Amino acid sequence: MNTQKYSGFARIGAAALLVSLGLLCWSCTTVAGAVGTGAQIAGALGVINTETAGAISRSSEAIGRAAEEITPEQEYYIGRAVGANLLSRYKIWNGSSALTRYLNEICNAIVINSPRPEIFNGYHLAILDSPEVNAFATSGGHIFITRGLISCADSEDALAAIIAHEIGHIQLQHGIKAIKNSRITQAVMITGTSAASLGNDDLKELASVMDESVNEIITTLVEKGYSRDQEYDADTAALSLMAAAGYDPSAFIPMLQLLEKNQGNSGAGLAKTHPSPAQRIENVRETVLKFKVPDTRSYRTARYEQFL
Repeated sequence: MNTQKYSGFARIGAAALLVSLGLLCWSCTTVAGAVGTGAQIAGALGVINTETAGAISRSSEAIGRAAEEITPEQEYYIGRAVGANLLSRYKIWNGSSALTRYLNEICNAIVINSPRPEIFNGYHLAILDSPEVNAFATSGGHIFITRGLISCADSEDALAAIIAHEIGHIQLQHGIKAIKNSRITQAVMITGTSAASLGNDDLKELASVMDESVNEIITTLVEKGYSRDQEYDADTAALSLMAAAGYDPSAFIPMLQLLEKNQGNSGAGLAKTHPSPAQRIENVRETVLKFKVPDTRSYRTARYEQFL
């Protein structure tokens, strides 16, 4: 994994970022980016008319409608830009492709049984090389979990609880809803179309809109965190997702207890951006009793111990 390539990618202007999004390819086990030449970009993209380009600067749509109007493809492009930004702050851990594959298999088992099993380019999980207890999910379906958070889990069901919470954020579109910039709805209309037909003013406007929007999501993920209600909603969604996939939702509570023990009073990672584990436990304690799932955890013990 070439993290320097990602750092450079995240620092370029938002206009260049937008046209290079389609050239960044993900797989379940690796992440790699590339920026094409102007000719390659122009050849790969479509055509945008003047009316659409002008709409970028004329837009006064409320962002509250953005999640409804943004297409899955546009949602993916925004999420991938956010992922690139995150990878300028963290490095991908390549210590075990088998472990990365194992976590992606858990992720796939959860999403295939979920209300939203298909998104534009699927769900992909990568491990961040950091002792920090943290995890992130982008609207593009990219899930990042730190080594520090993985080490807190003591079973496959506990890992499933972590992953299901992040999937909950994606399926509830919390990333897109974090955007406060009202211009984004029209700006994303040209995602995947030709930048060559845009004038300088329109490109500058688009660059500003995309840059602001990505920064707003990053600020939410890394600094401020989602609202308390959104975190609780993601927790509740995680219980349902786990049950549908055959995981024991009750494993969510001991996982939170392990988080409380491991993150302490660090004020960083999940402790900085989430309600306390005790508050989250209180929120899900009654809900988890509604799910009656056969206890099959013993069948997963050997598989978990093989990788962790």
